[in-house]
Amino acid sequence: MQQIDTNHTRLSVAVGGSGPVLILLHGWPQTSRAWARVMPDLAQNHTVVVPDLRGTGDSDRPEDGYAKTNQADDIRGILPALNLTGPLAVAGHDIGSKVAFAWAAAHPEDVSHLILIDSLLPGLGLEEAMNVAKGGMWHFGLFMSPHVPEMLFDGHELEFFTATFTAMSNPGTFSDHDLAAYAQAYTGRERLRGGFEHYRTLLADGRENLALLAERKLPMPVLAIGSTQSGTTNAQALAPHADNVQGAVAPTGHFVAEEDPDWFTKTVTAFLA
Repeated sequence: MQQIDTNHTRLSVAVGGSGPVLILLHGWPQTSRAWARVMPDLAQNHTVVVPDLRGTGDSDRPEDGYAKTNQADDIRGILPALNLTGPLAVAGHDIGSKVAFAWAAAHPEDVSHLILIDSLLPGLGLEEAMNVAKGGMWHFGLFMSPHVPEMLFDGHELEFFTATFTAMSNPGTFSDHDLAAYAQAYTGRERLRGGFEHYRTLLADGRENLALLAERKLPMPVLAIGSTQSGTTNAQALAPHADNVQGAVAPTGHFVAEEDPDWFTKTVTAFLA
């Protein structure tokens, strides 16, 4: 990993392989470690760039700047330091897909291919999915609250992440060592805060996404990968807003690249080809 100054912060970035550029953006509660099982195969045909997002892993944890369009500028800013140029392929999982989508919407000229992995998108269904009054997911509101989730999870990181990862993945995906590594990456209130800041901008992210999409559709090919739980929900939500959307359903839970690296690598490679 190398440290790169970009957009008034500093990101930790891993780079490997050769060929067309492929950026991989992780989700929460993960780090760039999320791509370890697919990086070697993808790097055979691509220059793979894998950052820790702002606020996570070995990257800096600034107080603000977590809007997804601003985080896209974080990633755009590391390219000159690596002597890389676009257009390039961008893949994101969970929170990372929200950054990838914002990048493609704000700067479509940068992105040759967009891959979104098991994530509802702000402005395109996320708000309805987080509405607890209609049976939506409770955790969004908690994570978006200032200070409270850090207070509650401090000292319980491994317990909570173990429950989260095992509930949302096929049995045996994550070893005790994997779970301990992710918990360590978010241990303590400051590391927890850096993670929760990604949630605290989601409503504003949705408004910004809709404003960008009102100007133009996404022109690049988009691959929306769902899981056995989410199916083709994301592909359907994207269809009115992009010229070319392909949907795929992974035989996995939420953590597609770690649960079935072979399926993920083959699917992504075929799409990029």
